[in-house]
Amino acid sequence: MKTYLVGGAVRDRLLDYPVKERDWLVVGETADSMLAAGFRPVGKDFPVFLHPGNHEEYALARTERKTAPGYKGFAVHADSDVTLEEDLLRRDLTVNAMAMDANGELFDPFHGRRDLENRILRHVSPAFSEDPVRILRVARFAARYAHLGFIVAEETQALMREMVLAGETDFLVAERVWAELHKALLERSPAAFFQVLRDCGALRVIFPEVDALFGVPQPEKHHPEIDTGVHVLMVLAQATRLSEKAEVRLAALLHDLGKALTPSQHWPSHHGHEQKGLPVLAKLCQRLRVPNSFKLLCVQVMQYHTHCHRALELRADTLIDMLQAIGAFKPDSRLDEFLQACEADARGRTGFEDRPYPQADYIRSAAMVAATVDTSAVLLKGLQGPQIGIAIHKLRVQAVSDYKQGYQHLTTESA
Repeated sequence: MKTYLVGGAVRDRLLDYPVKERDWLVVGETADSMLAAGFRPVGKDFPVFLHPGNHEEYALARTERKTAPGYKGFAVHADSDVTLEEDLLRRDLTVNAMAMDANGELFDPFHGRRDLENRILRHVSPAFSEDPVRILRVARFAARYAHLGFIVAEETQALMREMVLAGETDFLVAERVWAELHKALLERSPAAFFQVLRDCGALRVIFPEVDALFGVPQPEKHHPEIDTGVHVLMVLAQATRLSEKAEVRLAALLHDLGKALTPSQHWPSHHGHEQKGLPVLAKLCQRLRVPNSFKLLCVQVMQYHTHCHRALELRADTLIDMLQAIGAFKPDSRLDEFLQACEADARGRTGFEDRPYPQADYIRSAAMVAATVDTSAVLLKGLQGPQIGIAIHKLRVQAVSDYKQGYQHLTTESA
């Protein structure tokens, strides 16, 4: 049995990048011979087997032939007559089309190592255009390696633009889009994912709500970058600095969707964009089948990020209402994630990247003060139903009001 380490494991080993998983390619075997050797089949679309000992994936060398539009329209041929080079030829990028044998010898028929050294993401062959998921994969690899200086080859960008114009991206299904988006959000530079998609025109098709933000101006005084699309990618970059959670990063990216709905005669003002964007967000989440945990945080950040920025000016009752609305007093509170996304918004502006954001600590302290009020007197009054909540709300408002006065006094003395 001839086996080769292939794909990401070879690429990342050559980059001296952490190798998370290993994929193996088997040449000269059949499905029957793999079963006879004790391998367990797991592949649905093509023959993939789990090693009987270490349970790593071993795939038979295969070729593919396009039979219909979209990413499922392929006929797969996997048998003992498929060569190593034939298998590597069907892969997406040259940096992913390398193989290494047990002795460490590299097989690189499409010059992937050279492209690694030159920091280029380049397609292997015209067959790249047969699978629209590859556009998302290229964008995701850009998100993973942008910090190393990787760029997409001009000819690959041109091919992706042709694919978009040919309508290939129209065949992408929600599950695949979300899978690639989720992975991209966890990469080191997720903003690069959206930039690559925009450069080839795919953003307009796959994420039209985000694409619509480009070209929409904001007040230069508060947003020196002016363009809302540029702003949300800057916010995503800041969220990446502040949190490793994909939920925070997605909420940061989508918080300003409502600004695309502002009539141009009202530019650069965007009054009420927080509420206007909620139906747009709901449709996006429904279309892509975004998990509820992501959706909830996105809604909270969209609806209340302006309140968060103005926290030091808010009345105590308004602040309590916001904290109540985002679930800050619940055992599973995600207040920290909410604040991280809002801080990313404040910092995602030209010249504001390293500005302090005292609102976050202020809100955390106010939430703690409100959550720890003594409610025993309320419970002893014999109140029923909603009356209990109203009474506790009043106690929390008073506690935060007292805290606010002390905070203002302290900051005035410090000044």
